[in-house]
Amino acid sequence: MISSNDFRTGTTIELDGVVWRVVEFLHVKPGKGSAFVRTKLKGVQSGSVVEKTFRAGESLTQAVLEKSKLQHTYMEGEDFVFMDMSSYEETRLTAKQIGESRKYLKEGMEVNVVTWNDKPLEVELPNSVVLEIAQTDPGVKGDTATGGTKPAILETGAQVMVPLFLSIGEKIKVDTRNDTYLGRENG
Repeated sequence: MISSNDFRTGTTIELDGVVWRVVEFLHVKPGKGSAFVRTKLKGVQSGSVVEKTFRAGESLTQAVLEKSKLQHTYMEGEDFVFMDMSSYEETRLTAKQIGESRKYLKEGMEVNVVTWNDKPLEVELPNSVVLEIAQTDPGVKGDTATGGTKPAILETGAQVMVPLFLSIGEKIKVDTRNDTYLGRENG
């Protein structure tokens, strides 16, 4: 159990059989009446955001999430197959379970799979990944780093905006949190 007074950004709670993550919270003590906590909650599975108010000191069930480091080994039909590198146990997740993060998922990549009551909730990618440009307009002589940007499709199918001088086959580093180009990858 957790008290609404102990809410912090990132705290996970269970309401009506659904796991919610606290995105924002504000303790309010009005001049008249009792104190309360105004929160913005994001559904871990659905991604939907709701605003909810709790009485100050109200007890709620804290959702205990477990993280396990798994490696994406291969695709089987529509399923993504992951392997626990210590026990060699396989876990299969559908594209729906993985969500938007699948656009950066590449075979051999290690990710954190967050589970609750032995059910996978989400896949946490590293903050940045190195991927190869599979398709983009060719770079033209005279294009500079301060020029403009153009769309590029990466080897996993993700689309990001890259500087004009980059061309097909180059490896780049991409921020997975906001889909932005971070730089060339040397080596």
